[in-house]
Amino acid sequence: MTAILIYSDHDGFALELLTAAREMGAEQVRAVTINNDDQAKVLADAGASVLKINNDSMVLADIAATAAAVAQAAEKAGADTILLSSNRRGKELAGRLAQLIGAGCLTDVSSFKYEDGQIKCQRNALGGATVAVQIIKTAKKVIAFMPRSFEAASGSGGSIEEFAADIPAPAVKLVEVKQKSGDNVDIEAAEALVAVGQGLKDADQLPMIEALAKKLGGEVACTKPVATDKKWLSEERIIGLSGKKCKPRLAVLLGISGQVQFTVGIRDAKTIVSINTDENASINTMADYVLVADLHQAVADLNAKL
Repeated sequence: MTAILIYSDHDGFALELLTAAREMGAEQVRAVTINNDDQAKVLADAGASVLKINNDSMVLADIAATAAAVAQAAEKAGADTILLSSNRRGKELAGRLAQLIGAGCLTDVSSFKYEDGQIKCQRNALGGATVAVQIIKTAKKVIAFMPRSFEAASGSGGSIEEFAADIPAPAVKLVEVKQKSGDNVDIEAAEALVAVGQGLKDADQLPMIEALAKKLGGEVACTKPVATDKKWLSEERIIGLSGKKCKPRLAVLLGISGQVQFTVGIRDAKTIVSINTDENASINTMADYVLVADLHQAVADLNAKL
């Protein structure tokens, strides 16, 4: 492997990609930023060699234009492997970029091993029931890693180089920017999560759940039915295949049975606590600590103690 290029429009995710690139043992790791001087400094301060693109005509919502910019940066860097973050925008970018440069592509990669000159990527398969190990055989590779798969990089001695990419006329015209309505919580970034399932009696019990999450310095999350069927919480708080894949330091799971569609989104948490009246609930098999109790009484007791 000669060189690796990393890109994400999210500072934290970009620093995680820098860690991944270093673990791959590339001879050279480069980063690219687009219309983001602050991010260029963050990455350079962490030791990255940054190609900084500033182009007033570019709109980041135009993923085709972003793909063109990243492709040109990869050519400039001599990179045969490009690492992206596997969030909503990153997944679309991965496909467009791979098509543009003739690369193989994998998204939602959770980890990898570099063996025998190959990057062996691990991804959920069969609806999360198992983990598949997959290899990109093409010379050029685009790999999108799930957020929080790596620790944020640190370091020193980075650099910033101005790079003028030749970007085609944008196909997207930015008319207006509005604040996203509704819930804009980022459960993927939370260090602690208190997640509720269908064991919660009613929405009137949510304030005590929110109080516990606040005392733990975290956020409230949920299983899909709590948001989509009962509509007690927003869909931004769903954990699992239909929602977010989270890796908090602490996950307190309340009244959750443990269907695989949910567990794939939380099984990488550092510490998992399950509170459930069913001692045989499948969620208990993956928990570090299990309390067989009524979640409502348990949460009231925890709030009183904390």
